[in-house]
Amino acid sequence: MAQKESASRQGFVICNTVLFVVLCFIFVYPLWYVFIQSVSAGESMNAVWLPVSFTLKNFMAVLEMPAVGRAAFISILRTVIGTFCTVLACMFLGYLFSKKEMPCRKFLYRTLVITMYLSAGIIPTYLVIRAYGLLNSFWVYILPGVVSAYYVILIKTYVEQLPASVEESAMLDGAGTLTIFLKIILPMCMPIVATIAIYAAVGQWNAWWDNHIYAFSNKNILTLQYMLYRYLTEAERIIREMKEYGIDVDMSALITPRNIRMTVTMVTVVPVLFVYPFLQRYFVKGIVIGAVKG
Repeated sequence: MAQKESASRQGFVICNTVLFVVLCFIFVYPLWYVFIQSVSAGESMNAVWLPVSFTLKNFMAVLEMPAVGRAAFISILRTVIGTFCTVLACMFLGYLFSKKEMPCRKFLYRTLVITMYLSAGIIPTYLVIRAYGLLNSFWVYILPGVVSAYYVILIKTYVEQLPASVEESAMLDGAGTLTIFLKIILPMCMPIVATIAIYAAVGQWNAWWDNHIYAFSNKNILTLQYMLYRYLTEAERIIREMKEYGIDVDMSALITPRNIRMTVTMVTVVPVLFVYPFLQRYFVKGIVIGAVKG
């Protein structure tokens, strides 16, 4: 019986290992394929497992384009400011919703939750943003998404699981609501803060639709992701522009539209890959605890 159970256990471990190896390959290989295409010269259709004629000139050519540097700066700026504003606003709102003393708490909370299921649509949203004077403004990237119902729910659930005695002790010592929030609640909520920060930062970094709809005519605030969208659809034109800007490009042998698409994709993906390892331990803890109650 023991041998039979041992054999079953070994079979399970082998099948489980094979399954996860296959899943890892499925998830990792597309990124690896894009990378080897981006560092291959010329027509790189044969680059399936390893680069063909390894070169970094694809990256150099893309990064030398005048608009790329400013677009990267705008994307970084919107990511930093947008993430900070979203985390701070959602944290404070989630904290307030966890307090029974808040006036009209249930009504406001349910109204916020409804926004997860109902949307005004593109045209009404566009008219509202125009009425507030946000068209072709940098703040159109920040203000419309400051509050997220999903983030508020996660934070509210997390805060409700904190020991109430901590706040009661602070109130007896004369601490106000803002002091309690900043000096006690916020430090205790670092796991959920890291979780929300990851979600918000990745969302801001990958966003391009708002640039396409609300700020496409202002070239000074174009984001890197919107340029990626344009490059993916206009790679042929990009190569011609490189030649016009004086960038040394052998179009027939070195850089092709396919190289451009893959290279720009890598440029936009790599920064996100560096965020997760540093916040992974907070992310797992925060999303598990924040989702216990819903």
